[in-house]
Amino acid sequence: MIRIDALQYANWSETVFRQMREGGLTAVHVTIAYHETFRETVLQMEAWNRRFAAHSNLITHAYTTADIRAAEASGKTAILYGAQNPSPMEDDIDLLEILHRLGLRVMQLSYNNQSLLATGCYEDYDPGLTRMGREVVAEMNRLGMVIDMSHSAERSTLDAIEQSRQPIAITHANPDWWHPARRNKSDTVLKALSETGGMLGFSLYPHHLKDGSECTLENFCRMVAEAAERYGAAHLGIGSDLCQDQPDSVVVWMRSGRWTKDVDYGEGSAANPGFPPQPAFFHDNRDFPGLARGLAAVGFDKSEIAGIMGTNWLSYFDRVFDGCDG
Repeated sequence: MIRIDALQYANWSETVFRQMREGGLTAVHVTIAYHETFRETVLQMEAWNRRFAAHSNLITHAYTTADIRAAEASGKTAILYGAQNPSPMEDDIDLLEILHRLGLRVMQLSYNNQSLLATGCYEDYDPGLTRMGREVVAEMNRLGMVIDMSHSAERSTLDAIEQSRQPIAITHANPDWWHPARRNKSDTVLKALSETGGMLGFSLYPHHLKDGSECTLENFCRMVAEAAERYGAAHLGIGSDLCQDQPDSVVVWMRSGRWTKDVDYGEGSAANPGFPPQPAFFHDNRDFPGLARGLAAVGFDKSEIAGIMGTNWLSYFDRVFDGCDG
């Protein structure tokens, strides 16, 4: 079975890479930038080059879906680069093509705050895509980059869906009708996403789950089943948002970056600003096969399970990575 996780930000190590192989992960979209500048993002790519050299029996860098399929055939996990903020392109649209050539395949138009392109979900007012945002959408379409609106606010997300000539993605979030986290997405957004051929990756980050760390596999999979009834199983996948082995100090960088002198606690309690415990059914990449069994238990057939576990993402990448004329 092809298994693709559309978002992870683990503390990368041989242990994590071996667990990817034990869980049968074909490909993983990894975050290489939150608030990093262009040069800082290149430093992250340098670190990944060292990982590819040191663990060449386990992981390989993927630029195309052919690379993903080759990784599956060779028993390795393909790594796709992504940014959770447009900060690596700074204020220069021409840097997008450079980043694409270096391997960046996914980019969010905003993180939690307002960016030069779009509004984040923690802002009080969402005016939608900016003038630059519309230009960047067109350039990402041309290059063949996934437009990710996982952290973006409602109007900005709907604008991106409307403006993009390629289907966009929400790589890691859940429906807000299941759990009303600020990061989860409305029925309006998810209908528009699916109607235009986009993809939703279900998050396993506890703040996005009903009952948080106490969420059960059955509850999670019944949510997936309800989403399939509403939007169609072909538009669904996994985007676990797994932050395995990260120290709690990383949360400060993720949420606060350089934009505030204070600590932005974001989702979760100010009394507990670190990473919450993962639910019992999903601690690390070795638990991916259990997700497939959970989906079967709530009535999905083999074809639907294969799609949600990975082939839906692969088909989506086939379409988007080809790009289109500017």
